Amino acid sequence: MTAPIQQHEIENFFNRYEARFNEVLSGGEPDLDETVNSFSSDFIEASPAGIMAGKNDRKFRKSISKGWEFYKNIGIHAMDILSTQITILDTVHAIIKVRWNSSFVRKNKTKGDITFDVFYLVQKTGEDIRIFAYITGDEQQALRDEGLIP
Repeated sequence: MTAPIQQHEIENFFNRYEARFNEVLSGGEPDLDETVNSFSSDFIEASPAGIMAGKNDRKFRKSISKGWEFYKNIGIHAMDILSTQITILDTVHAIIKVRWNSSFVRKNKTKGDITFDVFYLVQKTGEDIRIFAYITGDEQQALRDEGLIP
């Protein structure tokens, strides 16, 4: 029997997620396996652009690497968690509101930050916590508003 999901496990999960992201943004070697393993075999993304069901497969693995490169190329150099609000739903599920701060340097060398929230739904299976759904705001519009993408 799996021990019930605990707040400290969720905090550790997201602290590792944040550390991996920042390792990549600072030019380090990414732990792609651990990032891929942070997601369930199937997951859902919801944003103003719509709802997407995804599979944790080779295509997803490639999209993570491409995503990291995209962020680095547009000048993002840090992704920091400002706060987390954790709601334990039952013994294996939780919803977490993560307030992120994305620090960047524009092509003209001016600096800025984008603060945004992402809601994650996670499930504990055995000893592992995995994201099975997440809800985001309009990231593309926020990047446009800051002049990072056309």
